[in-house]
Amino acid sequence: MNPDVSLLMDALAAAIAAAVMDVQQHRIPNWLTYPTIVGGVLIRSYYYGWRGAMTALGGMLLTASLAFLFYWVNALGGGDLKLLAALGSVAGPHHAVTILLATGIAGGILALVYVAYHGRMRTTMGNVGSLLSFHASAGLQSHPEFNLDNPEALRMPYGLPIALGTFYALITVLGR
Repeated sequence: MNPDVSLLMDALAAAIAAAVMDVQQHRIPNWLTYPTIVGGVLIRSYYYGWRGAMTALGGMLLTASLAFLFYWVNALGGGDLKLLAALGSVAGPHHAVTILLATGIAGGILALVYVAYHGRMRTTMGNVGSLLSFHASAGLQSHPEFNLDNPEALRMPYGLPIALGTFYALITVLGR
């Protein structure tokens, strides 16, 4: 079996476990993310030697640094950030980019479905405009109202789009 397929299947297993816990408990536990990071380094080292260890660290740093921007403005939870770092460790930087892009698309689509289901489409679209205007003028900082600390905000379990993004990355490798 192609090592990339095996690695992405491992990443998908972790992502599905995280998605289930995120949907049920609204959290992604450290006992899943931290061992997945270490496992990513070890498994990539097994397949690719020292280069594999370096690509595991590169994938982890790439996904963590991009996710950290959303964490910084309080738009993404810490468990989501650690899960993306873990998946980057297992998948490596090349596939981590695919996971990030597909996760963003899946997250946007699911967010629209989520707010429509809760009957908050009009309010949410107005809030998105306010949020964009705020960040254009204030830069990269947490919005005082539209963030994860607001008890009235809808919180979509982002583990689900992360799992969908990981599934897409696996499908692209299988399709080659």
